[in-house]
Amino acid sequence: MDCIRIRGGQPLQGTVAIDGAKNAALPLMAASLLTDQPVTLTRYPQLGDTRSMADLLRRLGVEATTPDMCAGTMGLVTPSVTSTTADYDLVRRMRASVLVLGPLLARSGHAEISLPGGCAIGTRPIDLHLRALTELGASIELEGGYVRARASRGGLRGGRVRFAQVSVGATENTLMAAVLARGETRIENAAREPEVTDLARCLLAMGAHIEGLGTGTLHVQGDTVFRPASHRILGDRIEAGSYAAGALITGGYLRLAGAPADAMTATLDVLRSIGAGVEISAGDVVVNGSGTLAAADVETGVYPAFPTDMQAQIMAVLCLAGGRSRIVENIFENRFMHVSELVRMGARIKVRGRTAEIDGVQRLLAAPVMATDLRASLSLVLGALAAEGESVIRRVYHLDRGYSRLETKLRAVGAIVRRTSEDGST
Repeated sequence: MDCIRIRGGQPLQGTVAIDGAKNAALPLMAASLLTDQPVTLTRYPQLGDTRSMADLLRRLGVEATTPDMCAGTMGLVTPSVTSTTADYDLVRRMRASVLVLGPLLARSGHAEISLPGGCAIGTRPIDLHLRALTELGASIELEGGYVRARASRGGLRGGRVRFAQVSVGATENTLMAAVLARGETRIENAAREPEVTDLARCLLAMGAHIEGLGTGTLHVQGDTVFRPASHRILGDRIEAGSYAAGALITGGYLRLAGAPADAMTATLDVLRSIGAGVEISAGDVVVNGSGTLAAADVETGVYPAFPTDMQAQIMAVLCLAGGRSRIVENIFENRFMHVSELVRMGARIKVRGRTAEIDGVQRLLAAPVMATDLRASLSLVLGALAAEGESVIRRVYHLDRGYSRLETKLRAVGAIVRRTSEDGST
């Protein structure tokens, strides 16, 4: 396996171009299953997860091409659905594979999807997806590790879906199914994340009729007549927040080109409270990390609250902040797995249930560490960038799922970083 070696102590200085959001790209790709009309996505991020989704879609009949990969363009067209089965071997790589369920069911009337995999950060049941599709007229069976869904003879029908709890993936699956259901669908307690709104905007460009974008209630008029569409993917607020944390933990100065500032309010507010200088300039986010780091109390929550996907990165920064900080994780019950690895680098962190208490230290020290999930991996990168000496981060395939050209981007702003095999060879 590959590992990443980082020699810390270098302030990050310069400009980082922010890619399209992974969490927006995946449902946008799945939406191509709804129609035989072409869908073109620009600002397409080259990631392990988007490659896995493209592999899955090709098995289902999607013609996925990259006519201009340098510009981040992905073309998708599905003349016909050639398979309605998403096998375990593909789905196990990535939890977002379940997003093909709604489109397949809506267009073909049936689907068979393996129960999904992904990061082991806690229980993320798909029952909310299944109950919602049942409200649209689907019959669902679970057998042998697969979800088997079938619409009635006349196809899915519009209905009222009210989620017992907010779920981004379930909202996206329901929204995609609803655009082909007969009649009107009302989705209540819908997720308001920017990535959900980005999907809705793309569906509108494809010909769908959706009202309530950015709110907790979406109205969808089904029986969409589709047309060719092109859509520019929303900038990745988590990638942008991660590099912003890098500027802060190294005492650097970064311009995050194309960062979606409007979608990052909670993250930028927390960074400011810790000591970052943050400005919005010509559509970019500029972060000055030269100030003194201060302790902070942070709680994760559903959008527009502070995102759980930034929790590990902020924890790494708070390891060097003066005083005691507290982080409460309200989304996933098992998302502190990076704590033990940060402690190996000299951090002082205690976990009590869903709360982590961080007592700031003067410095972090390089150490060999192991990534446990996607965002935890980035927290270790941040710790290594600030630590004295060379750190070795193993199991970096997690990073490749969500951060494109990480080493290249870091080197361009002054980091000393290289990818090698575990025996040290390049």
